[in-house]
Amino acid sequence: MSSQQFTPERPSDDTATSDVLRSPADGTAPRDVLLSPDSGTARAHPTFDVIIAGCGPTGAMLAAELRLHDVRVLVLEKETEPASSVRVVGLHIRSLELLAMRGLLDRVLPQGRRRPAGGFFAAIPAPVPQGLDSAYAFLLGIQQPVIVRLLEEHATGLGARVLRGRAVTGVEQDGDGVTVELAGGERLRSRYLVGCDGSRSTVRKLLGVGFPGEPARTDTLMGEMEVGVPQEEIIAKVAEIQETQHRFWLRPFGNGLYSVVVPGAEVGDRTRPPTLDEFRRQLRAVAGTDFGVHSPRWLSRFGDATRLADRYRTGRVLLAGDAAHIHPPIGGQGLNLGLQDAFNLGWKLAAQVRGWAPGTLLDTYHAERHPVAADVLDNTRAQMELASPEPGPRAVRRLLTELMAFDEVNRHLTEKITATGVRYHFGDGPDLLGRRLTDIDVKQGNLYGLLHHGRGLLLDRTGYLTTGGWSDRVDHLADPTADLDVPCVLLRPDGHVAWIGDDQQDLNDHLSRWFGEPTG
Repeated sequence: MSSQQFTPERPSDDTATSDVLRSPADGTAPRDVLLSPDSGTARAHPTFDVIIAGCGPTGAMLAAELRLHDVRVLVLEKETEPASSVRVVGLHIRSLELLAMRGLLDRVLPQGRRRPAGGFFAAIPAPVPQGLDSAYAFLLGIQQPVIVRLLEEHATGLGARVLRGRAVTGVEQDGDGVTVELAGGERLRSRYLVGCDGSRSTVRKLLGVGFPGEPARTDTLMGEMEVGVPQEEIIAKVAEIQETQHRFWLRPFGNGLYSVVVPGAEVGDRTRPPTLDEFRRQLRAVAGTDFGVHSPRWLSRFGDATRLADRYRTGRVLLAGDAAHIHPPIGGQGLNLGLQDAFNLGWKLAAQVRGWAPGTLLDTYHAERHPVAADVLDNTRAQMELASPEPGPRAVRRLLTELMAFDEVNRHLTEKITATGVRYHFGDGPDLLGRRLTDIDVKQGNLYGLLHHGRGLLLDRTGYLTTGGWSDRVDHLADPTADLDVPCVLLRPDGHVAWIGDDQQDLNDHLSRWFGEPTG
């Protein structure tokens, strides 16, 4: 299979990629990427193709996806050092599949702990549903700094630049590109900008993009710490409290540590972590004891604020991750939703930069991901209601607990949380159209092993179809033994099925729809 990258002719005044991506020994930006505040060259030809604001999981993953297509990427991170907190996050099934598609999963799995893929929705106890259609049907708990480090190393290993201590303070765009101003007055020039800079996104605010939704009404404290009472006492007390209070738990995490979650007394300042004394007060208020908690590894607070950006694209500037959507962490979907944004956007933005994108391809990012985020916001709203100690929500929770005894209900809610039920609307066709294809067996091993380069793939069981003039963007595997119930599928680089059939002309029409005009 070919790994050739489609490379249209570039303007002669572009700076060479190797020059731009070379990092000086002191970690500062090369002098030719910075424009002084009064240089008068703010509309010079862009030095970078894409600047990404924010080097969290979404920004780092997006940078790597762009570099698979030789896009010149600079990532700006306002913090001077990576986050030191050791908060554990969960990678759900769809995120694990995407990491497997890029050959990253073998690096990630040893760093985390697996747990069964059950009981995610509102923490209602439920077994793993039958028929979860994935080779990665588990949750991987992993420390957030670890997954960020691994993704950043992946991006920089592919040639992305990361500059720390660079806060974005201004954005201007024109017909040729985007000028990004940094604290201190420096200006950078790129063809596109993506704001992956979190829930308080400066990029979103500078664009004037609306962020409607609901402000936080409740606060929840969470952290990891040691306790000073026997585990038997903890188990008994937690079981008693959880009869009425579902935003409360103490769970052993290993090495003498417990994960502790307790409702807060009021909505607090999310820029300020709670103190251990605040934790103790709230534990005593809710449980009648503070369990002798001590030696915290990290402490945090979260609310139930729920907001969704009006639009994900404004000209040459786009939003992804928490910059585009925020919601309570119940169900553990936030980081996963951002990673999946990056996979959806990366190849489309690369196609725009490389010159082969169909005219509306970049707009499909908003069209596809905005409804997915809206659905996540709704299911987290529902889960927060089910966590309420009030009689009405408690009655609904009891009813839903009964319904989840039906495997179809349990599987539906699990697929919602894990994003394996996402189906993009590509028009009429079989149910598989628009869905992700699982990691099926093919003659060269497994399907996801063929997607490491971030290209499209024609998986052809007939043996007589061809990618023709799209072979520089789409790989072709003729395999009559592939574990498929349909003749052929065309996969996008994010693993979603873009076409099903066996007719060459129909295939060509869909290749043009997703991968532009043929060459040659």
